[in-house]
Amino acid sequence: MAGALKPRWGQPMTGIISNIAFFLIAWLTWYIFSDPRGPVGWFPYPFVMFLAIMILVGLWQHMFLGDWPFQTMSQPAKGVTMTLVNLVLTWFVIDVIFYRILGIGFNFMSYYGLVAAGSKGFFAQVAIVGFVLMGFYLYPVGTIFFGKWPIRPSNLEQPAAGFAEIGTQSMFELFGYVILIVPFFGMLFKGPALNAPWWTGIAGTGHVHWVFGWWEWAIIILFMFPNVWRMKPFGLINLPQPAKGFVYMALSFVAAYILMIICVKIAPMWLPPETIHHLHETKGAGEVARFLYLHSAEIAGMTLIPFLAWHHYFDDLCGVKDVDSWAGFWIRTIGVLVLTAVLYWIYYYGNFGHWGLGNHHMTELSHRFPHGESLVWNFWWIVPLLWNEWFFHKWPFYVHEH
Repeated sequence: MAGALKPRWGQPMTGIISNIAFFLIAWLTWYIFSDPRGPVGWFPYPFVMFLAIMILVGLWQHMFLGDWPFQTMSQPAKGVTMTLVNLVLTWFVIDVIFYRILGIGFNFMSYYGLVAAGSKGFFAQVAIVGFVLMGFYLYPVGTIFFGKWPIRPSNLEQPAAGFAEIGTQSMFELFGYVILIVPFFGMLFKGPALNAPWWTGIAGTGHVHWVFGWWEWAIIILFMFPNVWRMKPFGLINLPQPAKGFVYMALSFVAAYILMIICVKIAPMWLPPETIHHLHETKGAGEVARFLYLHSAEIAGMTLIPFLAWHHYFDDLCGVKDVDSWAGFWIRTIGVLVLTAVLYWIYYYGNFGHWGLGNHHMTELSHRFPHGESLVWNFWWIVPLLWNEWFFHKWPFYVHEH
């Protein structure tokens, strides 16, 4: 019987080799599908929409359904099969569920409906990305903060357990989407049926990027818990579920909002002064606020590869014997922040976004930041890592002990 997984070449060599492979796979596929210089050139839309739905569907497949019905297949056949199923489901969710079913009522979710009405189908792609942004938090929060309550503990088997969990978390998703995304489209498509953004007075802009700047940090905090922090300090609040889950949700929202405000306040310290000046002079203070909120989300996105790779492919290696200790907690936390700053510098000041990814907006330093679209790249970069972890069970970088 196969034992626990262990790194094929030991550490840190396994982590180094695997992450070089993930970067090269992400970079090659980016060139094929997203890079404006490549054969397809879907940058940033509709590429970001397909990317977002792929990750959300993958989360359903692995986190909720437990790889059902392919859980007994051997690798790499299992990973290849689940990837192909993911691509088919991604198309189905976009073209059928959103465009042709939910789009019947919410026309801003239907590409075909908007085009038929003489509007831009692009707005439907934005609406779907907004749905997934909510979902990156509100679907996995049931597993991470609520311990799969109320589905577990029970003897419910797959796929019933997975579909029950998808249904439960979709209730959270409904509230999040209606409260935080729909009002933005009420501003775009003015009329009595949809309310305008309620956060305009708070944020200084009605743009949905205020939500992005806040929510992206909530997503990072949520996933840092099982990864970098190894669920610390989850045990400090001794409450039963669901009270414990709701308390941690509330704390994560507050912490995420504080982190967003910190980013908004300190980002102008290193941003080229002409960037802020140009936005203010051409579009006003509201546009400056919109940009800074979105840039907060982009800074948060820079943490993705550091914390995911550190946990999944470097096995939380941190120079201390007990990786679960508070010393390990702080070493990894500080390390992730340092690596985030390094990646940020490479992307914007080293201009990887231009020469590496083909973003033609990033030629001059002052123009790089408002249209850098680093969040798209950072989410794409984690796809090979997540797929290898979720679908391929770390094959071929890890082997089973015997």
